[in-house]
Parts: sequence; C-alpha cells; structure tokens
Amino acid sequence: MSIMRLRAIGRRLRARPADIGDPDRGTPVVVAAAKRLRGSLQLRHVDAGSCNGCEIEIASIFSPTYDAERFGIRLEASPRHCDGLLVTGPVTRNMAAPLRKTFDAVPQPRVVVAVGDCARDCGVFRGAYGVEGAVSDVVPVDLEIPGCPPDPAAIVRALRGLAGT
Repeated sequence: MSIMRLRAIGRRLRARPADIGDPDRGTPVVVAAAKRLRGSLQLRHVDAGSCNGCEIEIASIFSPTYDAERFGIRLEASPRHCDGLLVTGPVTRNMAAPLRKTFDAVPQPRVVVAVGDCARDCGVFRGAYGVEGAVSDVVPVDLEIPGCPPDPAAIVRALRGLAGT
C-alpha cells in the first residue's frame, strides 16, 4: 500500500466524529471510568451466544493493523483482574447465569460494553426460543457499540474513549 493511501486512510479516520465511546457524552459510569482508568483498560470477553462475527472483529483489533494494546486495551482471562466486561451476542438461556456470575466477579467500579447489534437488541435472534434477551436485560450496560459486526476501528475508538486515551 502506498504512503499516500495510508495518509488518506489516516485522515479519513481522524475526520470521523468520535461519538461512540466519547467520555464527555457517555453515561456517568463511563465518564468516571475514563477518569479512573487513565489509559489502561483490562476487559474480560464474554461470548453470550453470538454467531462469532463480532469475535473476529475483536480479534482483529489486536492485530498489527489496529493494535489496541498500544492504547492500553487488553483482554484478560480472569474477571477478578479486569476493569469490565466486553460482551458479544444475545444472551442465551444457558449463558444468562454465567454472565451474571462473571459480572459479579469483576471488582467495582466496573463497566460493561455490549459489542454488536445482537448484544444491544438481540439483532436477528430476537424472539428465538433459546434467547434470554439483550445484554442490558441481564446485566447493566454502560457502553454499546453498534454494527453487525461493528467495524474494528469503531471498537477501538469506543474503547479508547472509555479508557480515556
């Protein structure tokens, strides 16, 4: 890819409004989290029953292209070492209790980020027998990232806003 193309992509990304994840426009929990975290955000990813489209995009934010770790954003294995949850997919009946237990294991103050349309409002799975509901029906959600699946740049932009970087 030529250097001119890379510069054009960089200008286009900077020109977009950062409404998603902007701590000044977020809920009080998001604003407080951005002040507390100051450039570091450890998240536990929970797949509550998705089609894996959002997981692919989340995996790509840690690739060399987006490199979310340079902004202090990391995925952690233990919820006890995290600042919040990154939840994808509609919450299935079998995942409602594990999601609540994982939520309870994250120390206060914690944030919950719903990634994708399915996590926000069940998306195409709305009304299905095995679906308990959206993430906000099971645990309180502080930040929603729309899209099916959301663009990796939008995920990074939202998480950077949450981390205050």
